[in-house]
Amino acid sequence: MTLRVAVQMDPLHSINIVGDSSFALMLAAQERGHEVFHYDVGSLSLDEDDRLIAHVTPVTVQAVLGDHYKAGDKRRLDLGRDIDVVLMRQDPPFDMGYITATHLLERIEGETLVVNNPRSVRNAPEKVMVLDYRRFMPPTLVTRSVDEVRTFQKKHGAIVIKPIHGNGGKAIFRVSEEGENLGALFEVFNQTWPEPHMVQAFLPEVALGDKRIVLVDGEIAGAINRRPGEGEFRSNLAVGGYAEKTELTEQEREICAALGPELKRLGLIFVGIDVIGGKWLTEINVTSPTGIVAIDKFNGTDTAGMIWDAIAARI
Repeated sequence: MTLRVAVQMDPLHSINIVGDSSFALMLAAQERGHEVFHYDVGSLSLDEDDRLIAHVTPVTVQAVLGDHYKAGDKRRLDLGRDIDVVLMRQDPPFDMGYITATHLLERIEGETLVVNNPRSVRNAPEKVMVLDYRRFMPPTLVTRSVDEVRTFQKKHGAIVIKPIHGNGGKAIFRVSEEGENLGALFEVFNQTWPEPHMVQAFLPEVALGDKRIVLVDGEIAGAINRRPGEGEFRSNLAVGGYAEKTELTEQEREICAALGPELKRLGLIFVGIDVIGGKWLTEINVTSPTGIVAIDKFNGTDTAGMIWDAIAARI
């Protein structure tokens, strides 16, 4: 089956192809003979006939640093009639622009498969959907009240504060059990973000890594362990962490078994979950998950191929 694939993502010239999951998906699509197009989310238009239009660029990709893509002439395409699959892969922030794009893409449901399902992405941001699985989570508070945070900290000691719609390990702060600068830090959070923030008990096990587990249509595809860099407690690769080969614990498999059927039902084909200490679920990443390049490097697997198999099965 040959597909016409439109990839909604950041500019191609700006990506690091060494570890970029979107680029790996494009390479895999091209190897299968699919026709690949790129477009920026800002080019989406809903015309007067209720047709979703994008100005796309046909591209060919290759794993060559500094020469990783060639672009053709830009075209105006109807994403419902002219495209078989849309990969929604632009990076967060998960803001009103992102949310509006999900509303627009939802309008081609029944014509074109959007991965991940835009309605489910909108209703399942990383640090909100995970709250449905509190039995696997560390103690967690969602609030804008510094008084609530102080009460929480008295009970749990050192804490971590992070934006509820943040990504890539950005703006995550550890506050010691003494609570130094907690008031000032929370003032900055409240001035910067209008929504409540996530506060969790600090897990010392993070020094041993934060495991990224990828699920494809609800099934385990593989995992890597991400270790913090020197002088950091954050293990995200985007902030200096590094990846290493890993195996799953029994409890991690239990977490995946609990999540898998619901992810599949919601049309969340490519999902990355984060687990600390072999048992603490912290995030369910559905917007633009990463990690498949490192997983395949360590395990000799083809996660991008698994994702395309799942897409073909859905179509």
